[in-house]
Amino acid sequence: FHYLLSSRIRCNFFSLCISLKYSLFQFNFHSRGLRMLSSLKGGNDSRVMEFVLLGLSSTWELQLLLFLIFSMFYMAIVLGNILIIVTVKADGHLIQSPMYFFLAHLSFIDLCLGCVTVPKMLGDFLHQRKIISFPGCLAQIYFLHFLGASEMFLLTVMAYDRYVAICNPLHYLTVMHRQLCFNLVAASWFGGFLHSITQVLLVIQLPFCGPNELDNFYCDVPQVIKLACMDTYVVEVLMVSNSGLLSLICFLILLLSYAVILATLRTRFRQGQSKALSTCASHLTVVSLIFVPCVFIYLRPFCSFPVDKVFSVFYTVITPLLNPLIYTLRNSEMKTAMRKMRKKYAVSCFLAKG
Repeated sequence: FHYLLSSRIRCNFFSLCISLKYSLFQFNFHSRGLRMLSSLKGGNDSRVMEFVLLGLSSTWELQLLLFLIFSMFYMAIVLGNILIIVTVKADGHLIQSPMYFFLAHLSFIDLCLGCVTVPKMLGDFLHQRKIISFPGCLAQIYFLHFLGASEMFLLTVMAYDRYVAICNPLHYLTVMHRQLCFNLVAASWFGGFLHSITQVLLVIQLPFCGPNELDNFYCDVPQVIKLACMDTYVVEVLMVSNSGLLSLICFLILLLSYAVILATLRTRFRQGQSKALSTCASHLTVVSLIFVPCVFIYLRPFCSFPVDKVFSVFYTVITPLLNPLIYTLRNSEMKTAMRKMRKKYAVSCFLAKG
């Protein structure tokens, strides 16, 4: 009995020691966990959750003037691109043409591209402090690169369309059939989606804990990565290899394509040469307006220049504004289709009043 009692006491003592040791370990573990949570909470509190956009000017009078100018630009972007889309859709001949099918999609991209940055900029002109949240900044980067890359791919598709039409005219409708046109447009949108996802992933994994002033009127990768609390050399190299090289390679492919087209026009065809040259000139003008600013902005992110904002305005505002003018003023078929649509609308209004 004495032996059993002693064993029981020893077992209870041993169990008590284990319980105390486990309790101390559990307390220590929870203490460390609470310290880690508090440190994480403090880190999140110091994390930048919004950015301040410096905009185009800090002078109130100049901001009011810019508000009026860019408001007119924005209305012209919306109305001009909608006019092209409606004209192409309303004309039975144009909608069947691959070139105008691509042009309608290009106008839709320009319409959306103008809506990504200009409304925010117009609102900021009326406020002294221009703020954009971190999720809003990511959304702006995503849609800007999604639409911009899709436009680059679509312009490359349009260059291929002109190449087939001029260099192989007898088989043009056989090669550029309806299903291929849909597939090329879908591939352009999908390529833009993949590109924009990579840009967002470059930014979302960066820590931001210091300055939060962006020297621009919208969020873009080159300005945002400069505010990160880490060495961003690798990120900048990745951005150059993605956005910069993408812009440069597409630009060179387009220039090469139009060089072949112009050489073909010079050697083979005399009849209808002026019309083809006019179409190619319109495309080359649009290509230059889009690609030159992109190459300048994204191919050298390591340094900043005062003209960066000028190129940003060209890329996000001037290009969507001028594209409808370029494609309508230099295109007789578009002007004819617009006149027909205007007459049809006038007759409809007259009959409605009668």
